[in-house]
Amino acid sequence: MTKKIAVLPGDGIGPEIVAQAVKVLQAMPELNIEMEEAAIGGAGYDTAGDPLPEATLKLARAADAVLLGAVGGPQYDKLDRPLRPERGLLRIRKELNLFANLRPALLYPELAESSSLKPEVVSGLDIMIVRELTGDVYFGQPRGIEVRNGERVGFNTMIYAESEVRRVARVAFDIAMKRGKKLCSVEKANVLECSELWKEVVLEVSKDYPEVELSHMYVDNAAMQLVKWPKQFDVIVTGNIFGDILSDQASMLSGSIGMLPSASLDQNNKGMYEPIHGSAPDIAGKNIANPLATILSAAMMLRYTFGDEANAKRIEAAVRKVLADGIRTADIYTAGTKKVSCSEMGDAVVAALKA
Repeated sequence: MTKKIAVLPGDGIGPEIVAQAVKVLQAMPELNIEMEEAAIGGAGYDTAGDPLPEATLKLARAADAVLLGAVGGPQYDKLDRPLRPERGLLRIRKELNLFANLRPALLYPELAESSSLKPEVVSGLDIMIVRELTGDVYFGQPRGIEVRNGERVGFNTMIYAESEVRRVARVAFDIAMKRGKKLCSVEKANVLECSELWKEVVLEVSKDYPEVELSHMYVDNAAMQLVKWPKQFDVIVTGNIFGDILSDQASMLSGSIGMLPSASLDQNNKGMYEPIHGSAPDIAGKNIANPLATILSAAMMLRYTFGDEANAKRIEAAVRKVLADGIRTADIYTAGTKKVSCSEMGDAVVAALKA
């Protein structure tokens, strides 16, 4: 069967990095993939006056999977909030019910010197962060800015229903069963009722997974422990805002935010796949961005949505081969390695794939 992929390059470096992932997928004709491109984010606003045009949403719903670049740029900062690029990203996650965000933090041995921590602290790092993606303070109501007692007040609502916690907890436990059977639930139950409920529900779900060693950690401590002793973690499950922050922190342990892919899944493993970094408008159009996170996101797409473990591993092995050969984009360059452009990195991965 033909696999239909909606390709949404987005803004900034998005088109550059997505082009390299598309190049890699096209180098594997046996995948039988059909790709169609559409606008999202600032590009969606520019073409249709909407950061998530109806045509884009229709395409994404009809596709088996979505490959996304990045959204945003300073030229859109003064738009009304509903029209800003980031609102398109939040909306497509909600519209497609992509509630489980998987963010692996894996340190390739060749990049140990690029990590912000000592090699002995991060060597062998392999963490999976499971972030709930469609609830929490990013979506809670009421929200807004209003005048109270003569001054402006901004407010947002942190909220979770137990069904939302239960379903993402099951995803995390299932992943832990396939890995090291260790799961750390991160919250702030000592001061937040929302987190108190989170912890209670995770404990309830844990009864169905007696083989998994469950631990709990407050988010501030988790942030410290990721720097102090990151290899204590195997799988982390947490809410939307905490997961957003912790996964970006974990990215620097692996050498560069340009190395980390992600998958956002619904209950049937239909997914949207994207690098965890932003649109980097300061380097857009310069052909120097690191496309490896996007290429690795394509590998995750093969693994989670299409169940094609063999070809997912082929892409990951090609990335490892490129790194072992000393090929680097500017963000992971060190003395003695070869600095290449974004498109040249894509070409190198394709060459390794074919070899």
